[in-house]
Amino acid sequence: MISWLSFLLILKFSIGSSDSGSELYRKCSNTFSCGGNITGIGYPFRGAGDPEYCGHRSLVLSCDERRNVTNIDIMDLRYRVLEMDGSSQTMRIAREDTMSSACPSVMANTTLDYSVFDYASSCMNYTFLYGCPFNPGFLMHVPCGGDAGGAYVLPGAAVGPKDCDASVIVSGALVAINEPLGTPELGEALKHGFQIRWKMESKSCSDCTASQGRCGYDLTTNKTVCYCRDPPYVSDACTVTDYRSPPKSKGSRNTERSIGLFIAGAILTGVGLGWLVFHCRQKRKQRLALMSSQITSKEITSSPSTKGLLSPPSSNYTKSILSYPSTKSDFGRRSSDFGVQVFNCTELEEATNKFDPSRELGDGGFGTVYYGVLSDGRVVAVKRLYENNFKRAEQFINEVEILTRLRHQYLVKLYGCTSRRSQELLLVYEYVANGTVADHLHGKRAKSGLLSWPIRLQIAVETADALAYLHRSDIIHRDVKTNNILLDNDFHVKVADFGLSRLFPNDVTHVSTAPQGTPGYVDPEYYQCYQLTEKSDVYSFGVVLIELISSLQAVDTNRHRHDINLSNMAVNKIQNRTLHELVDSSVGFHTNSSVRRMVTLVAELAFRCLQQEKDMRPSMQEVLDVLKGIQNEDSNALAVEIVDLSMAMGDDAGLLKGSTTPRSQDSLP
Repeated sequence: MISWLSFLLILKFSIGSSDSGSELYRKCSNTFSCGGNITGIGYPFRGAGDPEYCGHRSLVLSCDERRNVTNIDIMDLRYRVLEMDGSSQTMRIAREDTMSSACPSVMANTTLDYSVFDYASSCMNYTFLYGCPFNPGFLMHVPCGGDAGGAYVLPGAAVGPKDCDASVIVSGALVAINEPLGTPELGEALKHGFQIRWKMESKSCSDCTASQGRCGYDLTTNKTVCYCRDPPYVSDACTVTDYRSPPKSKGSRNTERSIGLFIAGAILTGVGLGWLVFHCRQKRKQRLALMSSQITSKEITSSPSTKGLLSPPSSNYTKSILSYPSTKSDFGRRSSDFGVQVFNCTELEEATNKFDPSRELGDGGFGTVYYGVLSDGRVVAVKRLYENNFKRAEQFINEVEILTRLRHQYLVKLYGCTSRRSQELLLVYEYVANGTVADHLHGKRAKSGLLSWPIRLQIAVETADALAYLHRSDIIHRDVKTNNILLDNDFHVKVADFGLSRLFPNDVTHVSTAPQGTPGYVDPEYYQCYQLTEKSDVYSFGVVLIELISSLQAVDTNRHRHDINLSNMAVNKIQNRTLHELVDSSVGFHTNSSVRRMVTLVAELAFRCLQQEKDMRPSMQEVLDVLKGIQNEDSNALAVEIVDLSMAMGDDAGLLKGSTTPRSQDSLP
């Protein structure tokens, strides 16, 4: 038997350069560089001239060599890549059409492919309004090149005044709303761009490169693969194939014997070292256990498994993990500031494995949420705000103050937080294991098909119950959306994310604020006067109801321009008596008359919630009462006229004939 060294040399020279399969390995050896700041970029990115199988189809970089700038195309829009950070999988980008002008030249909204990207930090949306017949007064005017009329700019994402010809939403750097915003500041904000994160998992590629392979992309399975120099050329990781050795010469036997003895000695040495390391670790564990038993005042009768401490739970729908009671450890002390449990940063770093990216549960405009396990066994979600400045501290304090005064079964529980004077602002919530409603409707869990119509209606009732409770507590949520409605393993609701919420004084009719919220859910009247009322939450909840009916996203630029906003699309279809075109076919609308009747009633309620004028919308308590009546199929109490469901499918139960606000005989005031 020849030595391993001889084997590797034979394999390299006899196969590595001859078989065509190794072309995958050779052609995916390039890295992308352009200019001075974008250099050495490898998988999952590829250059525009590289083969498709060398990188993700949505992560293609091109170099403008004349200007030394890097570009990437996302959703048919070209962006300039300003910075890249492989360690955090983030990059800062700006729309190419705003790099030389404060106005976009491409009439398309900024949007991301959310299967590949997420916003990595907060940014500002700017709505450009074109062809307005009058000056709305509160908007900034920008003289766009080549357009005598220019554009009006509204900080935030909004539909804008109806009389304008067109509107375009552009993302850029955050600018304080209460500061004067002029054309130079706007131009700089757009050129500075915004940060996004690519969501490709990196472990497969790390395993590949560790085995001396090169990472590639399988266009069929849409997964990372490993290209190897030697057979098998495509695998999860490169291995050495066993070949028959050539005939041995007598002169090589002594050499082989020596090498064999050396390998055997190395193996024995390795086994001995391994046993020694294992023995030392066991001794250390015993010492730690002894110390722990001496410190703890009472014996802990049960503890979570080691597996539960080291990794997030699997995605199958098992029963929720019960919370463990607090122990008398350091983190059990009370906060004099908020009256909640206070944690220090070190404890939460240990709970989240130093905020390991693999434990990331999701992120939003203000922070990233991580899976964690506290030292007392409680499974938690730790929200890490992006930065510690005055604005973030204000949102941090706001969320803590609101959650500490609320107790409701359908609101997420706050376990505690770090001190407001801490280096990092961290919030600790109960862990809700089953994702968000958005995940199940049109996200990564949508294919599971677990949201039957009864579950969707239950979600609507429980969410309305939570919002009605908030309004009774004089609180406006301000960011009601399916991404902020969490589900436990029994599909019960936990409404979350109170960073934007505001206390609503009893002696005023509205709260004036700077424009915030999520595109597609924001009360259109809010953008005209920047005044929030309880009816702003009602409008957003109307969008949620339509999402539950249709399984469509609130904003989708791939739809027809009149249907980009789901609320506009729903109102049009309901008024035109084509509700059947909107409803998700999986809920049984076309096959079950009872479901058809309930969906029709929920659509009618959503239509009322989506009225442009807030005074035309019902209160959240009214919404809850109607939904409970629908759930109980109490049609007499609702006194809503429902036509014979055996009529043609296009009639939609006679819903909302005409274009006026729907009025049932008794149920609508």
